[in-house]
Amino acid sequence: MIDPEILQRLSATLAERKNASADSSYVASLYAKGTDAICKKVAEEAAETIMAAKDGELRHIVYEVTDLWFHSLILLAQFGLSADDVLAEFRRREGISGIDEKAARGKK
Repeated sequence: MIDPEILQRLSATLAERKNASADSSYVASLYAKGTDAICKKVAEEAAETIMAAKDGELRHIVYEVTDLWFHSLILLAQFGLSADDVLAEFRRREGISGIDEKAARGKK
């Protein structure tokens, strides 16, 4: 089960780091490098997640998905969004067929 509180705490920390000096933390240094660097990191973590899945090592999959979520949260914060926005979207989609939801997005 997803613990929204830990995601909210992490989102708050990541938002705070946006205003921090680039040499004060890894996250602050990513923000200083800009959106392209953050996107590159998300892509890297997605690739590592895929490789871990292909290897079938369960613990490694969890580690890589954690890194992917972490960097995805940094990307959200870059645009003033947070885990709450994603959780709200999950709530909106709950009970909707994936086929129907995807078709509805195409109509917008």
